[in-house]
Amino acid sequence: MQTFKVLAALLTYPEADIQAAADDLAAAVEVEPALVTPHREVVLRFIDEMKKADLLDLQERYVGLFDRSRSLSLHLFEHVHGESRDRGQAMVNLRALYERHGLSTTTRELPDFLPLFLEFLSVLPADEARGHLAEAAHIVAALWERMARHDAGYAGVLRAVASLVDAPDRQAIEAVKTAAEAASLDDAAPDATWAEAPVTFGPGCATGGRAGL
Repeated sequence: MQTFKVLAALLTYPEADIQAAADDLAAAVEVEPALVTPHREVVLRFIDEMKKADLLDLQERYVGLFDRSRSLSLHLFEHVHGESRDRGQAMVNLRALYERHGLSTTTRELPDFLPLFLEFLSVLPADEARGHLAEAAHIVAALWERMARHDAGYAGVLRAVASLVDAPDRQAIEAVKTAAEAASLDDAAPDATWAEAPVTFGPGCATGGRAGL
């Protein structure tokens, strides 16, 4: 599903190549009927905004949201496991899933980075991709609800991701929020270990093969 690739690109650090590809990203969303109309229109507006904005402004916006606020981290397991051993095992399992599908990653990359996860889903059959996304839908939903208080544009993109599968149980979403609070996921600056290394994610990667574009 090309829609997964587009959403992955929109959630990565803005670079000139992504901004230059705005028309192609929009065309992919319009051609593939994966998103229902309200979510498709929100994503298209976000792409148009990205296309017209100053690149440095886009980058500052991204860093201000995702690199300075742990509560808005795009690392999925951060929201349910914090820095516990459970998160480490969950990432080992996820990396193994990628490798079983022939997708190699460097030893330093974090497999729970949402854009990387969406890239992985984009190479799977649609039903299988949705099945994997459904397992993380409560995390994505909790993230977009939190993001809505900070940035409507990125909240719309995250909500579009969540819309690709059935809505998760409300109790599951609240459990994510509770887990985040227990792990002290407030707006403190992230640890230095959050720095992303370049990744190899197969040929034709929409994000240029980098988890932290």
